[in-house]
Amino acid sequence: MASPTIAANAYANLARVLENSGAGAGKGSEASGQSFASLLKDAVGSVMESGRKSDAQTVAMASGKANVMDVVTAVADTDVAVSTLVSVRDRVIAAYEDIMKMPI
Repeated sequence: MASPTIAANAYANLARVLENSGAGAGKGSEASGQSFASLLKDAVGSVMESGRKSDAQTVAMASGKANVMDVVTAVADTDVAVSTLVSVRDRVIAAYEDIMKMPI
């Protein structure tokens, strides 16, 4: 099982990667609407925030400041968010593979 320190480091590393890779992304996209890169960055940021809330609730419960129901709810929300993100990732990869198989 991952410790809160490992989880916090993983969130920090992911945020750093997103900041570095998202700096030039979205340039040259259509003038109106949100670019795919910024949409993806927002989705991952949302999942990261959900994970942070879950971790905070867990730490609060360990120190006796939160109740078990709040922790279970926060962990379940994070689980749903991560599962959704993984499903979207799988669909994007499948779509990319389908495009690569198309004859030119």
